[in-house]
Amino acid sequence: MEYAHLNQRRGVVLVAPHQQQLIEGCLVPSPIGVLCRPAGLVIPCGGLVVPLVGPFPLFPRASVLIRMDDERSRSLRQLMTNEGLIPSSDEELKRKSVIVKLKEIVLTWIKKVAWQRGLQADVIQATSATILTYGSYGLGVHDSDSDIDALCVGPWFATSAEDFFIVLYDMLKSQKEVSEIHCVKNARIPLMRFKFEGIPIDLPYAKLMFTSVPDTVEVLNPMILHGIDETSWKSLSGVRVNCAILQLVTNLKEFQSLLRCIKLWAKRRGIYGNLFGYLGGVHLAILAAFICVRNPDAMLSSLVAGFFSTFASWPWPMPVVLAYGTMSAVGDSNVVAPRSLMPIQMPCSPQEYCASNISKSTFNRIRSEFLRAQTVTKNLLGRDFDWHILFEPFVHHNKYWWFTKISLSASNQDDLGDWVGWVKSRFPCLILKLEEVLGFCDPNPAEEYTYTEKGDPNVVFYWGLHAHCDDSDISRVEQDFETNIRIGYEGPVGQMGLSIVQAPELPATVCCMDTNLMERKACWSIIPEFSPPMMYSEHLPSYLVRYVPSIAECRRICI
Repeated sequence: MEYAHLNQRRGVVLVAPHQQQLIEGCLVPSPIGVLCRPAGLVIPCGGLVVPLVGPFPLFPRASVLIRMDDERSRSLRQLMTNEGLIPSSDEELKRKSVIVKLKEIVLTWIKKVAWQRGLQADVIQATSATILTYGSYGLGVHDSDSDIDALCVGPWFATSAEDFFIVLYDMLKSQKEVSEIHCVKNARIPLMRFKFEGIPIDLPYAKLMFTSVPDTVEVLNPMILHGIDETSWKSLSGVRVNCAILQLVTNLKEFQSLLRCIKLWAKRRGIYGNLFGYLGGVHLAILAAFICVRNPDAMLSSLVAGFFSTFASWPWPMPVVLAYGTMSAVGDSNVVAPRSLMPIQMPCSPQEYCASNISKSTFNRIRSEFLRAQTVTKNLLGRDFDWHILFEPFVHHNKYWWFTKISLSASNQDDLGDWVGWVKSRFPCLILKLEEVLGFCDPNPAEEYTYTEKGDPNVVFYWGLHAHCDDSDISRVEQDFETNIRIGYEGPVGQMGLSIVQAPELPATVCCMDTNLMERKACWSIIPEFSPPMMYSEHLPSYLVRYVPSIAECRRICI
């Protein structure tokens, strides 16, 4: 068979015969990430493979395929714009201005601390601290509603307990631009949370063994980690991951667009959030960078399709390793690879892995969504392809009949925010306990804000279940979790309650019917118990995805 090598820079690649395999009647290259196309045409992740077999007029010309790929990429970017994922230039300037002002406050703070410590005048003059951004803002994939993850990095003499959480806290609180400031000291990474000119900011602290920390500090240099404490190590991890990704990715624009798409997909499909046992922002950033690094010349639509093709068939728990040969940081030898269902190595350290709360239930959900997305994007260049199908919301009330209802309340809004944040940090323990008792749990990250009968603010979560459990079982889970969340919490303790409800009992704010699926009104009366027929995933035969009500049952549900 003759092959054409056409404009490799634009994505057309040559494949040798020994690298091919037969899939759906087409010869295709064998690596993971291949996208199959009908009638002998294959477009792998990052390129086009065009077999020149007669009669050639049956196949589109390579230039036509490239133009179609480009059109799909442009339509996807337009969808992101329509979804409000790309902030305006004015919003960008405001965020940059906020970071500049925050750096000025931190510089004033560290000189004040140096003076309070009685350091010499020349040391006070030379000392400095800085602000380093990371997360979605640091990678340039934030939207207008995103917060800013900013790390305060100070010298050796500025302590976290006294200088950061007291002195800097008081300085920020006195600023007219700062509002809603409070300390979250019991989190895995202690931080201050506040709004600066209306923009939410999370601000942890890291202390380095230097007298001065400039804006240009090289966080990937392993020597800066020498002698630092565990909290500072954890706080620096996010910044170091960002820097490593930005160094490895050659086409930053395509990487940013890919990551925006993947985050939107994960949120719409209900599998975003590390505390809920799903993929967090850092996980998705590394996975997106993994695809971009291996396909530096691919256009956006091919990158999206390649992302799902690659990770739908990934042999978990084999780790995803973005970079080999990275320099080991001091102390890395003590880090052990976790027993994770989906291990993802941090690109800044060869022995450090992303923190993960993925359980058996959430792993199956993630895999099922990868496989669904792969199926959708297989027809990427088809005439009827529509990006909106990929981003269709996962309708939980259509998939499950039973739900665990988690109610969290407090006496006022401020106390409720702290209480909900604390309880959510303990959700991984609750997920494992529910799996132990019920075998499966789908923790929907969506929150419903209501008020209790007493008028107290209330936040409610509804997590999907495959089966009903006895009241005694859920009471035991509630008692165990109640004990867990009360240990170590220093603020006003709120209320927490667990119960089991059925799909028809969900409130209207949660049970929003998808008109594309079924045009009907909801009835909130409780339906007598029955055992509805089950529908299992076409991708994972043992994975239940929804119940199927009969016609008679539909009449009881609908008005």
